Amino acid sequence: MFKPIKNTRIYEQIVEQIQNMIIDGRLKQGDKLPSERDLAESLQVSRPSVREALRALEIIGITEVRQGEGSFVKVNFDKSLFEPLSVVFMLSRGKSKDVLELRSILEIETVALAAKRITKEELKELEEAIIQMRTTEEETTNVAVDKFFHYRIAQASGNVLIVTILNAISSLIDTFIKEARGKMVNNKNYKKTLLEQHENIYLAIKDRDPQRASLEMKKHLQFVNDVMEENDESL
Repeated sequence: MFKPIKNTRIYEQIVEQIQNMIIDGRLKQGDKLPSERDLAESLQVSRPSVREALRALEIIGITEVRQGEGSFVKVNFDKSLFEPLSVVFMLSRGKSKDVLELRSILEIETVALAAKRITKEELKELEEAIIQMRTTEEETTNVAVDKFFHYRIAQASGNVLIVTILNAISSLIDTFIKEARGKMVNNKNYKKTLLEQHENIYLAIKDRDPQRASLEMKKHLQFVNDVMEENDESL
């Protein structure tokens, strides 16, 4: 079923093989992948290489891990099959800073457009997201609300290309937000600052102030970058 791999870029070829097996139907949506040990034996590679490939497949949205069961091919691939930009990022060994820089390029201008174009319904949804951030202590919920907040701003920009680009890298952004919040969750000051920043972004949009909205988004993304760098240096 699998072909032995004899190349220095091992994990990339494991990812490619599994992708191709899904494309040609040898692996179907919902199928369980062989265990890490079985894959290593079939491919004649080390288990760390298999582990790295499985991690990449999960991040780019091809597989999902079910606790106590193993890795499965996703039943739904949402709006794109393999999120090609995410694949490129993983295979190129991209870093969190790359994601943040792309977000800064996109979101600082996007929020300015949203401040001009947002509808009453979209503004209400942002308000509800802020209320939820204020009232919930459940971090899983906060991660989901955080993601929703940023995606809703993109949609409120009214620019279909911006929304398409963000959807194309949604797995990367989702993972980035989760990891960033994970590094802040045990620090009350960080959590308070994060909430205030989202509130300030919302208020600038509500006031239809594009310049202020861009400035608040820039402050927010810079804060996240600083926290990520601080934690990386302490490892």
